[in-house]
Amino acid sequence: MATLEVMRSGAHTLVQDTGRLGVARQGLSQGGAADLHAYCWANYLLGNPMDCAQLEITVGQASFKAHADIECALTGAEMQASLDGESVGTWATFVMRKGQTLQLGYARSGLRAYLAIQGGIDVPRVLGSRATVVRNEIGGVEGRALRQGDHLPIRPSQIRHHPRYVPPRFIPDYDSPAELHLMVSSQWDLFPPDARNQFFDNHYHVLPESDRMGCRLEGNAILGGPAGIVSEGIALGAVQIPPNGQPIVLLNDRQTLGGYPKLGCVARIDLPRLAQARPGKDIRFIRGDLVSLRKAWQRFSHFFGLPY
Repeated sequence: MATLEVMRSGAHTLVQDTGRLGVARQGLSQGGAADLHAYCWANYLLGNPMDCAQLEITVGQASFKAHADIECALTGAEMQASLDGESVGTWATFVMRKGQTLQLGYARSGLRAYLAIQGGIDVPRVLGSRATVVRNEIGGVEGRALRQGDHLPIRPSQIRHHPRYVPPRFIPDYDSPAELHLMVSSQWDLFPPDARNQFFDNHYHVLPESDRMGCRLEGNAILGGPAGIVSEGIALGAVQIPPNGQPIVLLNDRQTLGGYPKLGCVARIDLPRLAQARPGKDIRFIRGDLVSLRKAWQRFSHFFGLPY
């Protein structure tokens, strides 16, 4: 089988798909592409099924060599991509000929890029998914981030003559202010009214300690709530308030149980914007309407044919 060789792995490059669902009862994280918007468009451009595995490249500084003629799509963060020195645009398809090398620089806008290949990256499925969760040491290549010298199994592509592009109106501006809709939870009332009001009045900044497990924020502390609760299951996008009052938004590689109180959940349709937020990015929360946000998610999910 042909392969894509990792010449330079960058800061953190993972094989990802739509995630490993239904495994929380085994203590495993769901994983999956942090920015589902960019991930889905990359597969869509190539005509791939949505569960075709791709590369999620965080920060950039990575390069890959094709050992077959393949058609690819690159979406997400702008990383000054070039193919044997020739510039390659994002949110579009392109062809890598056998022996060519794709190079990605440092992310200028956004944080994560997605490199899809026609037919997907053919690493073995584990519990129904190829998604890498490093903290569980499962999926992808030996459950770890990619390293220089890894060879990823791929299939030679049926090369098309004309590139395909994402319509500009669907390409996010990662440098614009990020507003996230919050759907409050039953624990919202555990916090005093002034703390709840302050949460929506605050501007938060993304901390460098953020990762695929959780996005850590810094701003005026939300105080006055309980220091802890009996541990319970944690949903994607849950906003935990630890004793220091600084919110943590739980992402794809979150732990399955947690004992910090939660204000609510960030709407799933907004999580891709958070996944592209670099350290220092300004974040605001606004109260969300469940009905309209559910419809927005249903439109997105239906368009791409997602299983949830």
